[in-house]
Amino acid sequence: MAEKKLPWLFAMQNNINILCTRPLKEALVKEALVQHIVIDEISFIETEAIKNIDVQQEIEQAALLTTSVVFTSMNAVEAVADYLYGQPVQWSIYCMGNTTKQLVKKYFGQHQLAGIANSAAELATLIAADTNIEEVTFFCGDQRRDELPAILHSNGIDITEISVYQTIAVTHLIDKIYQGILFFSPSAVASFFTKNKLPASTVIFAIGDTTANEIKKYSTNKIIISNQPGKENLVRTMMEYFR
Repeated sequence: MAEKKLPWLFAMQNNINILCTRPLKEALVKEALVQHIVIDEISFIETEAIKNIDVQQEIEQAALLTTSVVFTSMNAVEAVADYLYGQPVQWSIYCMGNTTKQLVKKYFGQHQLAGIANSAAELATLIAADTNIEEVTFFCGDQRRDELPAILHSNGIDITEISVYQTIAVTHLIDKIYQGILFFSPSAVASFFTKNKLPASTVIFAIGDTTANEIKKYSTNKIIISNQPGKENLVRTMMEYFR
């Protein structure tokens, strides 16, 4: 007699298992579950604001200037805002990504936004197109990428870099097979592949070209890049792929 599969067991066996390397909103995880997509959230990096007198003085001096400022990370915005305690600034702010933009609006106001782009290279090109900009202040992390400074330097724009947060790798050994994995930063990619390899069938989803290029250093798996910026959009790209 053929063995009968219980309905709940059949459903469990047909779930799609996804690893997300950054925490998500609970509603988004539940939305995926309705589509039989089970998302495990495991962070592979932590960020920590740099708290010392040198950074404080650099930020305070920058706050006195009427200048162009660049943020490519939400962590940098929060770190700088924490130092300023609501002090008004006269900055023309350029930023990367929707989450970073929303934080800039929250802490510094809509009127301070001068430009936004989906990648560091696009942002640098946007800044360089403004012939009135001769120098910028770049608030960044201790592991910032080279694309933006390189493009700005090549266009004769001086950069004052202020590292306001550090990225710390958090390694985990993964023993579960996932049909897909989501990466949101090059540093998380490097941390993940420190201890892990992926089966050839796993599809990798990347937040942007910079993260995708980092993945290619470690894996030849299929990579899908979100066509819109933002964490939620990458999750929806994954759900659409497996629908």
